Amino acid sequence: MATTPRTTTTTPQRRPPEPVPLAVWPVAQQTAPVQRAGRYLSGSTAHPGKMLPALAARIITEYSAPGDLVVDPMCGTGTTMVEAALQGRRAVGVELEERWTELARANLDAALGRDARRLAEVRTGDATALPGPLADVAGRVDLVCTSPPYACEAGVIDKAGWIAGRRMCPPETLNYSADPANLGHARGRAYAAAMAQVYAGCHELLGPGGLLVVVTKNTRRAGKLLDLAALTVSLGRLAGFSYLQHVIALHAAVRDAELVGRPSYWQLSAVRAARGRGQPVHLVAHEDVIVLRKDGGPADGR
Repeated sequence: MATTPRTTTTTPQRRPPEPVPLAVWPVAQQTAPVQRAGRYLSGSTAHPGKMLPALAARIITEYSAPGDLVVDPMCGTGTTMVEAALQGRRAVGVELEERWTELARANLDAALGRDARRLAEVRTGDATALPGPLADVAGRVDLVCTSPPYACEAGVIDKAGWIAGRRMCPPETLNYSADPANLGHARGRAYAAAMAQVYAGCHELLGPGGLLVVVTKNTRRAGKLLDLAALTVSLGRLAGFSYLQHVIALHAAVRDAELVGRPSYWQLSAVRAARGRGQPVHLVAHEDVIVLRKDGGPADGR
């Protein structure tokens, strides 16, 4: 008896995504005060969220070239601008709070010689309204390097006050500003919505093939991990970026093949309290550097 050959239908297999390259940078071989000594003004310690100079310098070296235009839309005390100008890049920073704008400009004056100082400037403006204060350079930026707030309480620690029974961080130092509209106060969905606006604006600022490098850090709230690294990647993709690389920026020193942590008093207190509640929490000794690319330029980029 003749039979009809059986045909089989196979479901095409979706190819797994290409792995994102991972790198580890030891950017804390020297402490933050040592890295800032002699260049940044002592008043910079009043800002609760400063990027390590060695980290800013490494980002700029890896992801830009001399003469490139570097932007930081949340520039704080001006670390990105100082390190970019010292390496021969043009640099423009934006800061919402006038007191930090003034301090960033003062840091530029203190840290840069006359020729390098001409390369850098700081403007007052809102990172959620880009290109806005940077409309004149929209579409021409080579690198956006920034470290946004981490969606958690950030302040300047007063250890003596804490021991005496007062708050660990005086209220006037919390969240970058007393203005509740400042992004430093945003949490949850409000934070994600605001950062989506920031990254969409960064996409407009960058030229084809330009890079957005975001320094962030996973934190805990009420014992639960807030995965800001994953949120940053997700929001970046939503804004039209591709995920290019992930860097672990060590905040511990490397000594004889071992990591030597430098936890703050706050970190130690929080971890000890969590362990006392039976939570297996460890000290965080790194920041996540998320590298995103605006497609449309040369594949090799740099």
